[in-house]
Amino acid sequence: MEILRQFRWQDLVDIILMSIILYRLLLIIKGTKAAQMLIGLGVLLFASLVSRYFELYTVDWLIQSFWAQIVIAIIILFQPEIRRALAQMGEAQFLQTFTSAEELKSLEEIVRAAVALANRKIGALIAIERDTSLKDFIEIGTPLDAKVSKEVLLSIFHPTSPIHDGAVVIKGNRIIAAGCFLPIAISPDISRSLGTRHRAGLGLSEETDSVVIIVSEETGMISMAIGGKLETHLDMGTLRDVLTDLFTTKRVRK
Repeated sequence: MEILRQFRWQDLVDIILMSIILYRLLLIIKGTKAAQMLIGLGVLLFASLVSRYFELYTVDWLIQSFWAQIVIAIIILFQPEIRRALAQMGEAQFLQTFTSAEELKSLEEIVRAAVALANRKIGALIAIERDTSLKDFIEIGTPLDAKVSKEVLLSIFHPTSPIHDGAVVIKGNRIIAAGCFLPIAISPDISRSLGTRHRAGLGLSEETDSVVIIVSEETGMISMAIGGKLETHLDMGTLRDVLTDLFTTKRVRK
């Protein structure tokens, strides 16, 4: 009862705010390598407690030396996630929105284009913007302002097109830019069989919350990169279902 009497309304607000912050941080790192690194830090903390309990002075000294540099280590290890979180904070909008009918039609055009490109074994890289702005990547591409359609996408990625090697960036129901260069994922865990397009798609999905569709010119395989993970061998139905699930549900812009 004494604790309850000393409990202030500010303490309740403090707890709620910290819960929200921790929840958002967990959402950001969920499914990424940062989650594994966070588990590693937890193991290290446990090892520190054990070494102190059993008086393992050398081990404890080594771990304490590491903790002294923990801030720098976290910045280095979690650089992609920190960048993504800051970008989302900069884009902060707390209004709930629904995907418009035009955007739904655009998704269908993207699906049809991806399947047509796959059938013809024409390589393609399509980045669909979500909450995090892709303006930094648009600036180094060729600016466009075209309505999303299967025909336009096929013409952009045709081998004779001067901008077919880069990525197309789509926002809403508009093709914003083409011929864009994306960051390349360099993780040693990535299969060596994956080419530059797949690595670029993974790289962008690691740094932003965008959805990247990749079509292989060697195999005609359709893949999708989201949150640093790659889904391969997608057919028309699966691709449509995933895009619909991602873009037609109620979205809260962080």
